[in-house]
Amino acid sequence: MLPSMFDSRDPRCKTPFGAVPTDEIVTFRVFLPISSQLDAPCLLMFKADQWDCPERVPMVFSGSDGVVNTYRCDFKSSNPQLYFYRFEVSGINGQARIVRDPDGFGRLALHGDDMWQLTVYDRNLKTPDFLKSGVMYQIFPDRFCKSAKEKQNVPSDRWIHQNWYELPEYLPNQNGEVTNSDYFGGDLAGIAEKLPYLRSLGVTCLYLNPIFEAHSNHRYNTADFEKIDPLLGDEEDLQALCAQAKKMGIAVIIDGVFNHTGSDSIYFNRNRRYGDGGAYNDYNSPYHSWYEFTQWPQYNSWWGFETLPNLNERDPSYSEFICGENGVLRRWLNLGISGYRLDVADELPDEFLDKICASIKGFDPEAAVIGEVWEDASNKSAYGVRRRYLLGHQLDSVMNYPFRDAILNYIRNGDSNHLHHTILSILEHYPKPVLDVLMTSLSTHDVERAITVLGGEPIGRNDRIWQGHNNTLNEWQYDLGKKLFRLASIIQYMLPGIPCLYYGDEAGLYGYKDPFNRTCYPWGREDKELIETFRTLGKIRTEYPALSSGGYRAVSFTQDAVSFVRDCEDCSFYVAVNRTHRPVAIPLPGEFERSARVLFGGLDGNLLAPYGYVILVSESCPPDL
Repeated sequence: MLPSMFDSRDPRCKTPFGAVPTDEIVTFRVFLPISSQLDAPCLLMFKADQWDCPERVPMVFSGSDGVVNTYRCDFKSSNPQLYFYRFEVSGINGQARIVRDPDGFGRLALHGDDMWQLTVYDRNLKTPDFLKSGVMYQIFPDRFCKSAKEKQNVPSDRWIHQNWYELPEYLPNQNGEVTNSDYFGGDLAGIAEKLPYLRSLGVTCLYLNPIFEAHSNHRYNTADFEKIDPLLGDEEDLQALCAQAKKMGIAVIIDGVFNHTGSDSIYFNRNRRYGDGGAYNDYNSPYHSWYEFTQWPQYNSWWGFETLPNLNERDPSYSEFICGENGVLRRWLNLGISGYRLDVADELPDEFLDKICASIKGFDPEAAVIGEVWEDASNKSAYGVRRRYLLGHQLDSVMNYPFRDAILNYIRNGDSNHLHHTILSILEHYPKPVLDVLMTSLSTHDVERAITVLGGEPIGRNDRIWQGHNNTLNEWQYDLGKKLFRLASIIQYMLPGIPCLYYGDEAGLYGYKDPFNRTCYPWGREDKELIETFRTLGKIRTEYPALSSGGYRAVSFTQDAVSFVRDCEDCSFYVAVNRTHRPVAIPLPGEFERSARVLFGGLDGNLLAPYGYVILVSESCPPDL
């Protein structure tokens, strides 16, 4: 079959595929139909946001088959840089362009600036090995497991639910405020008690939502960066958790919330909980320069929430406090954690991210730096600045929301084209070291739980009252949501990177957004069948660690079923899921027809049962035990 004029994902047109390290040669080829009388093609390579001065690389004739003429050129960059490119050609009517169409193929146009992306990253970029096998597990600490350990110095203005299984408070108080001051008492010691359970799921990394002292149950309003919240325990509890987890092959990373603090904090102290000092009360406070005062004591806050005053990350004093040799980052690394997930990374200036990365990697090159970025992180612009998260010296990985959205949208609605192109787009744009540790979730503390997305009513209104009144699934909805969630999770677990399981999803928890997605783990009421699904998937991920970094080949993407192959060193895996209530025939590549072993699910000939699935592995691939 003749290639397109140009297709960045076709090795006949561009090699190597995807992002490249600095100083690696990239070869481009265009295929011009002889009948079109086009010649003299030229590659135009634009540095991102420098649209008036592209680097022009003439292409040379390299052959003809009598139907098309082939032209080629080479390109390389010695500096980490995001590029966009298109081609120019000469024709009988003058100059024309080859630009990218919506499906990624080249089309001839007189005008248009739709271009392909080339990511050139620092060839010294290395990401943590501990993220390259197994499963990540996200825990909202107040809601996972409550130990019997007595807590000390818990503020008196908190109230603790006596019923572990009831809904969190979601209605405003008599003043119309949502204070998030109700707690269930989950703690670090409780997490430690459940490490054997977590290991049975194949968990190799725990990601904990904030654990620093804060006066809300979500703890994103930090009150003291240098203390564990007393309801969670103390430093000894964290050290014990990290040490016990390490013995079981589990690393621990924590949320780093460095864009803002709570207004009720030792640094800002608007409520005077910490005496008379603080930036809000004392113009001469050592913390005054940390905040963005418009006219003291008026201040800028995160997204207008007055309880979350913005920090000035460019302030030398604040930057040193967080990133210095004796700063916050290294304090907790020294106590046993293995890295950080950075909250709202797109709101942290590049120079601050550089310092965070340098501090963490200077302490331990294998420690993880993961950013909260909701879009394609390779080309994102935030606040008018093109970001360089993945080019080197900033982030190892990001929260892979594009995969989440595409997977759930496909399983619920059948949009196979969007899923196919989203997977290829991320694989093409992200550096290989980042892809190997890419964190993919289906649920988090910020979005609806997956079973609700797949089996429940679409979210009708974003307010808590509507969600509270509709935050339930009948037996039929739950059964459907569970079946579809299993299919979505199979896709998630079998794609490159590291799958992240949100606590309780595996036990059947469902719910709309905050706080309904933050209910307690249902100990004693778990969906045991669903848990076995995740034990099986976790076993696959731990026995075949090459799944994090292996190749990817699409086989078939239709409205009813998708299938793909992962080529991993000596192993090849075939993955297929049927999202419909009827049997579906699927194409099976020849190597799997001849010799394959079933790891999960099954086939009847080439038929997938209703809501069926299969994971096959080539017979020549023994597990890495």
